[in-house]
Amino acid sequence: MLRPRTLAALRRAREAGVRVIVVTGRMYRSIAPYLKEAGLEDPVVCYQGAVVAEADGTFLRHVPIPLDVAREAIDAVTAEGVHLNAYVDDDLYVAEVTPEARAYADFQHIPLHPVGDLRTWLSQPPTKLVAVDERTRIDELEQRLKPRFAGRLYVSKSLPEFLEFASPDVNKASGLAFLADRLGFSREGTVALGDGENDVELVQWAGFGVAVANAHERVLAAADLVCPSDEEEGVAQVIEAYLDSPG
Repeated sequence: MLRPRTLAALRRAREAGVRVIVVTGRMYRSIAPYLKEAGLEDPVVCYQGAVVAEADGTFLRHVPIPLDVAREAIDAVTAEGVHLNAYVDDDLYVAEVTPEARAYADFQHIPLHPVGDLRTWLSQPPTKLVAVDERTRIDELEQRLKPRFAGRLYVSKSLPEFLEFASPDVNKASGLAFLADRLGFSREGTVALGDGENDVELVQWAGFGVAVANAHERVLAAADLVCPSDEEEGVAQVIEAYLDSPG
């Protein structure tokens, strides 16, 4: 759960009339408890931007992976002997409950649905696919699959052990841009904070991009400011500094 200083900073931001929008690679159901805990009522960007949902979970935008490309990606990942997750209708599906599947589900606090062969089971475009393995194998997989699926899939790591696949038409920035148009806030007036490789486009899109000190090197390079690490609640410190700044 969120730490007290971060909760207090988010509360102050809400009370000051600042929109606080969570932009995440996670599925909606895994982020919902945090929205409730923090009292956030603005829409949320999930699944690397493939889903934009109201705080109550109602989808406003959904851009899944084309079914034929999803099946090809399943073949490519499973041929490497790497565990794969598939997300359909905000549920998590796996071929079988492996240690990798259990660790991922426990980390996200979500239920698992084993279905046997994923490729055979999949009958509709999935929102997202995630390959899960130790970081060296994920790095190698990323190097092989990014060129293969260039222009057909958005491929990026959220954490060193997770390689994520989404529609080529989405990323976190596109999800937030959709909300900017819908809610009427500007890119120039947006501050975005990130740490993972999948935050690069988001930090670049915002009028002011912030990376936490322990962020991926590509996020650090893209940011206008580097704040303290997540262990030091750097996000809370940025919010506090913004709220306390004169004018």
